[in-house]
Amino acid sequence: MLVLTSAHAEQKQSIGNYDIHYMALGSTFITPSIAKTYGIERSSYNGIVNITVLDTSQEGNPAVAVDISGIANNLLDAKMNLNFKEIREGNAIYYIAQVPYRDDQLINFAIGIKHGKKLNTTIKFKQKFYVD
Repeated sequence: MLVLTSAHAEQKQSIGNYDIHYMALGSTFITPSIAKTYGIERSSYNGIVNITVLDTSQEGNPAVAVDISGIANNLLDAKMNLNFKEIREGNAIYYIAQVPYRDDQLINFAIGIKHGKKLNTTIKFKQKFYVD
């Protein structure tokens, strides 16, 4: 999944000593083997949200485990809870959730992130999805 981060439109918000990296993309951008490994349904109508939180106060900016929840909604305000799955690969920690979409659909995301008493925030972003 690290390769996806640099290959697609990753975004970042810095909050205190934490960098929150986030992105959303169509599930067909990942390989079948990665999808199988992480239980992701590859489909032209299924997107993935990927969140990573790095602690910038520590040497090497290590990834940290967080409590995470989120909601996705479309322009008709149809809401869906995002069920994030934690993935650990070596020192990396990712949180991924799947979100269904239709062609040319704008999805709004609100992701709540907590790390003990040091981080308690909500990031909001939008992503337009297209059927490929």
